[in-house]
Amino acid sequence: MPAPARISRGRRRAAAWFTALTALGITVTAAAFWLGARPERGVAAPGPPPAPVAGPGTQRTVTDSRPAPGPPATPGPAAITAGNPVPGPRARRSCPPAASACVDLSGRLTWLQSEGRISYGPVRMVPGRPGTSHATPRGAFHVVWKAGAHYLSTEYAEPMPYAVFFAQGGIAFHGGSLTRPSHGCVHLGIGSARYYHDHLPVGAEVVVF
Repeated sequence: MPAPARISRGRRRAAAWFTALTALGITVTAAAFWLGARPERGVAAPGPPPAPVAGPGTQRTVTDSRPAPGPPATPGPAAITAGNPVPGPRARRSCPPAASACVDLSGRLTWLQSEGRISYGPVRMVPGRPGTSHATPRGAFHVVWKAGAHYLSTEYAEPMPYAVFFAQGGIAFHGGSLTRPSHGCVHLGIGSARYYHDHLPVGAEVVVF
C-alpha cells in the first residue's frame, strides 16, 4: 500500500478513536453529575436530630408553649358565704338593736347581735308548730336562767342540752331536732346551742317575731 494511503487511513482511525473517547467521557461525566444530584435510595434527607429517648437515669427536657399554671384562685365572698342563711331586710328591722338574740319564726332563723350588728349566725332553728298550743310565743323577753349540757325536761322527759330559758312555760333555746317541731322552745344544732349558752348572759334581751 502506498505511503499516502496508509497515512490517510491512520488519520481516520485516530479521528474515530478520538470521537469515541470524547463521547464516552461526556457520558461518564453526565452520569456522575446525575447520580450526585439525586439522594441515595434508602437514606433520609438531612433534618434535625431525633429527640433522645428517656430511659432509666436519663433526664428529658420537654418544651411546652402553654403558660405555666398559677396559684389556685382564692374564693370570693360569694363562694365563701354560698349556702349560709341570710335574714331579709324585714327580719333585720323587726329585731331592735338593743336585743342580744333575735328569732325569726317565719324564716326559721336566729342570730346573736351586738349593738345591732350580727355577731353569730344566722343559723337554722325549729320552733313550735304555729297555730297550736305549742307555738313559740312572740315578743320581747329576757334570759332568766341557764341549764347545763345534760338537762332533762321535767314536763316531757326529753333532753334539753345547753338550755337558755327566756319565757314563761319553760321556753328556751336548746339543742334539739332540726326536722321535728318543738313543744314551744327554739331548737338549735348542738354547736349553736352551746354557743348561745356561753354567750347569752342572764338578763340579755331576746326578741321573737
